[in-house]
Amino acid sequence: MSFADRLTRCPAAYDPQKGREAADAFRDLPETMQDLVAGAAGSSPYLANVIGQESDWLAPELERAPEDAARALIDSLATLPDRTLGDELRRAKRRLAVLVALADLGGVWPLEDVTGTLTRFADAAVDAALKSCVAAEIARGKLPGMTEADRDRAAGMTVLAMGKMGAGELNYSSDIDLICLFDEEVYDEDAYLDARSALIRATRKMTALLSETTGEGYVFRTDLRLRPDPGVTPVCLSMDAAERYYESLGRTWERAAYVKARACAGDIAAGERFLEALTPFVWRKHLDFWAIRDAHDMRLKIRSHKGLGGPITLPGHDMKLGRGGIREIEFFTQTRQIIAGGRDPSLRVRGTVEGLSRLADAGWVPRDVTDTLSAEYRAHREVEHRLQMVNDAQTHDLPQDDAGFDRLAALMGRDVSELKADLADRLERVRQLTEDFFDPGARPEDEPDLTEGQAEIVARWRSYPALRSERAQAIFERVKPVLLEKLDQTADPDRTLVHLDGFLSGLPAGVQLFALLDANPTLIDLLIDIAGTSPALASYLSRNSGVFDAVIGGAFFEEWPGREALTDDLARALAASHDYEAQLDAARRWAKEWHFRIGVHHLRGLIDAATARTQYADLAEAVLNGVWPAVVDSFAERHGPPPGDGAAVLGMGSLGAGRLNATSDLDLIVIYEEAGVESSDGPKPLNTRAYYARLTQALVTALSAPMPAGKLYEVDMRLRPSGKQGPVATAFSAFRRYQAEEAWTWEHLALTRARPVAGAEKLGAEIAAFRQELLDRPRDTARVMGNVETMRTRLAEAQRGAPGPLEAKAGPGRLQDIELLSSALALLAPSPEAAPPDQIAAGEAAGLVTADEAATLAATHRLLSAVQAGARLLTGEGIDPDALVAGGEALLLRETGTDSVGDLIARVAEASDEAAGIIETVLSRHGGMEARDAG
Repeated sequence: MSFADRLTRCPAAYDPQKGREAADAFRDLPETMQDLVAGAAGSSPYLANVIGQESDWLAPELERAPEDAARALIDSLATLPDRTLGDELRRAKRRLAVLVALADLGGVWPLEDVTGTLTRFADAAVDAALKSCVAAEIARGKLPGMTEADRDRAAGMTVLAMGKMGAGELNYSSDIDLICLFDEEVYDEDAYLDARSALIRATRKMTALLSETTGEGYVFRTDLRLRPDPGVTPVCLSMDAAERYYESLGRTWERAAYVKARACAGDIAAGERFLEALTPFVWRKHLDFWAIRDAHDMRLKIRSHKGLGGPITLPGHDMKLGRGGIREIEFFTQTRQIIAGGRDPSLRVRGTVEGLSRLADAGWVPRDVTDTLSAEYRAHREVEHRLQMVNDAQTHDLPQDDAGFDRLAALMGRDVSELKADLADRLERVRQLTEDFFDPGARPEDEPDLTEGQAEIVARWRSYPALRSERAQAIFERVKPVLLEKLDQTADPDRTLVHLDGFLSGLPAGVQLFALLDANPTLIDLLIDIAGTSPALASYLSRNSGVFDAVIGGAFFEEWPGREALTDDLARALAASHDYEAQLDAARRWAKEWHFRIGVHHLRGLIDAATARTQYADLAEAVLNGVWPAVVDSFAERHGPPPGDGAAVLGMGSLGAGRLNATSDLDLIVIYEEAGVESSDGPKPLNTRAYYARLTQALVTALSAPMPAGKLYEVDMRLRPSGKQGPVATAFSAFRRYQAEEAWTWEHLALTRARPVAGAEKLGAEIAAFRQELLDRPRDTARVMGNVETMRTRLAEAQRGAPGPLEAKAGPGRLQDIELLSSALALLAPSPEAAPPDQIAAGEAAGLVTADEAATLAATHRLLSAVQAGARLLTGEGIDPDALVAGGEALLLRETGTDSVGDLIARVAEASDEAAGIIETVLSRHGGMEARDAG
């Protein structure tokens, strides 16, 4: 479609006479196009002048699509001769300016096309100017080793577009922010200084060529002050020097600037490599809510410096930097991107409107907020462009007088009163939305009254590691009154304060967490809830405060994704890490967030104990499936790929049963298949047995070794053949032989809860088949039951004293006792089931227990499992009924369906006694009391 066919609006002529004079040169165009020219020239002295200068060029261009005309202009810049480059660039810029203005004023292009075209022209202009100036240095022999052939890559120099140019959002009369760098690696060491001097000269000449105003106008006002430490560094510096600066001295505002950074000219590939290297600087691994405070302080400094801190009044209001202006929307967007972009790569986009959309997609900002800000951003930018079109001035100020507003309204084709009302409403909407984000309301100035004991605890907080820096103290002073106010509202403030004190004392650092709490007051509620309910979870949180990031990540309260989705998610997280240590750290951070999520969901009653236990097991299996390949790959670099058919990892005990608690360790066995291979094939080969033994040790280390991000799991391998005396990894042939010929009854009982959880799938399937084959073998029921009775006796002798009133695991009729019998039932049934309730059901189906006995055992197992899961979450150990806080008590009563702690204690005692009686009856019925042996 032609230009005229796409017109949707038209400016009015503030000066009708001047408008008619301009339109006279376009009488061959449709009347609508003449009206467009008249409105533009009649309201903008600058456009009237350019239209008069360029009418011969402009008239035919307005008969075709503006995209075609703009593309031809931009493409022509690459072939301009060096000797006339300056004037040709200025003339092209003038032509583009009038073309873009008419496409904008006529509604032919939306904002993105307007700013995108301006940006593409700027890219081409900078590229042409840079290469011309670098070519001059090459021709003079000032760039050692470079020839005319190196012009196309600007002799290793690159230009980064920053700010609006980097984002593809240049405004109509924009200056351009550039950072000029060179790749020092393309020069020999002894040529470095000469090359550096020549490229500095080329940069200065390029800047002058673009910025200088002549009779033909100017190209772009160019600003190089966003480079590292501009007061002391040259206008072009090496990439290595820049990278070292950002790693050691980079500030939050510089990180924000690099959100929009883009290689735009010269050696683009080198620029993109530099930006990739800067990824860890810009996008932090943890949520960075301190960025809000930095951005807020920056806003206040800008307002103070520019005198923009007062109420919104339209005359002279700065549409960019003033309250409710463009910069507020940009800061809002970029700051949120910086906070979360390290964790969510989808947020790493340059454009403001696209950034807002991505934030809404990821759940960081409500959709209605981003839709509003996007609409206001587009409207603000349209006003900004009209202000700048009047005189091609880099201004953002609304007019000071009525005449100025009349001219602006005419250029926008609007009624002046309506325009003013609309501007006031839009500025106020932006102000309200952004002010609430950067300064989210007042904090209580007065702390609640404290008892003497409470005051002593609070007084020592300043001595804790997390509060030693002034920065941390400054943020915490805002958070502390809210913490104490929320704490005062709990059922047991004294005990909650003790737990909160334990949390604060265990924090190694506080700035990020306190900033997170300051920006998200709802997290304070969660922290107090945890401190008031679960000392164990509070202690966990103090050691792993980064897990709080996940709470506001958008998906924290969504449905459990399942083991396969978790495995895939961890695989993606590990793939983003570049070395083995980084992978292990990434696995730890990832696992701790999911572990914390399960605990919070259980604490808050979003899931019950049984679901929590399944989720902990899913998580552990996903970790094993993620870490095992990383361990194998790292080990193989030194010793070669696994010999034979690889190894499988078996989960035993609670992991094999798919039922873990908050503090469970992992019972594992590693089994490998030699397949006749004697050794590995690598730089340092090992015989097969030694290879798998050391590989297994590497797995245990990967899971349990303390690292900066903590540890994943404690690992127990005592259930392997021959226990502590046996090799840490067992050949499948030896495993089969041992289980068939030498294993004790307790080892076959352990196999009833064995399950391949990671490693070679084919081998895992073969092990599972052998396990079932072994379980299917005929057994002497009396002998098995006799051995179970022997084990019960030994466990009872090992226990000191009677079990506590809420002891779930050890003691007659408690979990250990029930699960011992359930394993025997699975062995005798025989049944492939690994979970105790399912094993009990298999025993009933096989006639080993009655229906009533099975129902009672299963019910008691459910009750005690709920108590145990709650205990591990609340305290990490057992439960002292007298030490239970209100929140912990509520969790246990909710999980067990009891009315009081006294009722729960009575239920546990009664159910355990009944279960113990059933176990003894079953053992006696099947000859277990008499038929005992050593196994």
